[in-house]
Amino acid sequence: MSDHQYHFDVAMSCSGCSNAVNRVLTKLEGVKNIDISLEKQTVDVKTVNGLSYDTVLEKIKKTGKEVKGGSVVA
Repeated sequence: MSDHQYHFDVAMSCSGCSNAVNRVLTKLEGVKNIDISLEKQTVDVKTVNGLSYDTVLEKIKKTGKEVKGGSVVA
């Protein structure tokens, strides 16, 4: 299984928002690294074990944050 990197544009207005996203992604099995920028409104996730883009996207959506866009980086 190869590593993947996903990029998401997420509407986050405060550190509580970014912490909520960080919390759900930290619990997700297969997440290797999370880089959240409140300033840029972005979430970059590195995964292992074939964790899919859609799975990560659904986890972020469950926090109630609006995902404005995203892409598979690698």
